[in-house]
Amino acid sequence: MEKTKVFIVDRQPLFRHGIRSSLSKVADIDVVGEQGIVEAEVLSVMETSPPDVVLVDIDYPSLEGLKLCRKIKQLLASAAVIVLTPQVDDDELFEAIKSQASAYLSKEASADEIAKIIRKCAGGEHPINGGLTERPEVAKRILQQFQELSREKEIAEFTSPLTQREMEILGYMAKGYLNKQIADVLDVSEQTVKNHITSILRKLNVNARTQAVVVAIKKGLVTISME
Repeated sequence: MEKTKVFIVDRQPLFRHGIRSSLSKVADIDVVGEQGIVEAEVLSVMETSPPDVVLVDIDYPSLEGLKLCRKIKQLLASAAVIVLTPQVDDDELFEAIKSQASAYLSKEASADEIAKIIRKCAGGEHPINGGLTERPEVAKRILQQFQELSREKEIAEFTSPLTQREMEILGYMAKGYLNKQIADVLDVSEQTVKNHITSILRKLNVNARTQAVVVAIKKGLVTISME
């Protein structure tokens, strides 16, 4: 039987040893190591011997565990992180979700409960999402943040930096100039103009020059009256 490799991260050695002792009795779980909340040491071990699931103490009140959770996910995207906390709290749950944790669990949970969550996370599930149905305020905050991120992404797409020459060409496009006319005005080849326009379309995330002009005007990059 293939066992799920688990690594435990907690500031308190006694707690780590207790969890390790309890999980060592579970047939399908193999605790491959434990460590205090020291980022460099934890990440070094993870890189050498990647676990399937990591139990991370939230380290209240500093919340260093959440920072470590993000670092672990950056290093090992496939590893599931279970955040353990001494007191379940909406604010912590919100931050745990932002940190890409797969589960958020009270440190008072029994060994059987922890083992059950480990199996779910190892199987690709995200039990942390289930908590949102019981905590509507957290769900609301998550939704708001996704909307904000979506708006930020949209803004970023439309504000990719255009070069001075691209801005100049965009202005002529807005005035209805053809590629050859733009080339003549700027004293460059028509192919050079085409290359710039291809770059402009990519940066504005559009497929046609008319769309580019509409987007540019909407975003205030150019105006119709531009000379």
